[in-house]
Order: sequence, then structure tokens, then C-alpha cells
Amino acid sequence: MKTTRTDAIADALAEYDRLVEVGVGRRTAVAGALAERGCSVVATDVHERETPGSVAFVRDDVTGPRVEAYADADAVYALNCPPELHRPLRDVARDVDADCLFTTLGGDQPAIPVSRRAVGSETLYVAAARGR
Repeated sequence: MKTTRTDAIADALAEYDRLVEVGVGRRTAVAGALAERGCSVVATDVHERETPGSVAFVRDDVTGPRVEAYADADAVYALNCPPELHRPLRDVARDVDADCLFTTLGGDQPAIPVSRRAVGSETLYVAAARGR
């Protein structure tokens, strides 16, 4: 069992080779940890952000995505994702045939149908996206 939220989430997501983190903001620890585990990671945000050298960055808005930024992903994920972005996140994952995973803010509940996966003390929500 991992002791930190970052490690627990990175371990859970490391089953994917190519990932896109949506809305990375200033919290790049999970993306960096995934890259350290050998995953290819692209981080997106509506604002220009610094990411670890091993993490590519693309400025993008998931509510009007440039699908090419997500095209090679096996999984599209977001951390602390607000409910208004759950559907756009799932939709872009569907568009590129990738899995869709996210965590929410505090007591927010998913705004789309999901399955739940316990990851340390966190809940990772998995939305039906891939293989429709």
C-alpha cells in the first residue's frame, strides 16, 4: 500500500502506456510520477503551465478540445475534476477510444455514469468510454 495520494493514483494509472491529464494546473506530481514509471504523459490546461521535463504540455480546453492532443491516449484523466467537466472529459476520451478516469473535489458526486475504484484513501471514477 502506498502512503501518498500521488503514489496511489500514479500506481493505479500506470497500467496505461499513454495518458493525457486534463486541467493539470500547478499540480504536476501525478503526471511526473507517471512519467517516472515509464508512461508517456501529455498534460493539458486552458492556461500555459510548466510541467516536468518528461511531461509534454498542450494548451487546450476540454470543453472545445483539439482532438489531436488526445489522439494517442490509452487513458484521459483529471484530478479534482469539477462536475461541469465530467461530460466533456468522457466525450473526448470516447472520441479517441481511450479510458476516462477522474477524481472529484471533496463531496462532489460524478455527473455521469461511472464505476468506482478505491485507490488508497481516494476514489477513482471510471466512466464508460473505451470500446463503445
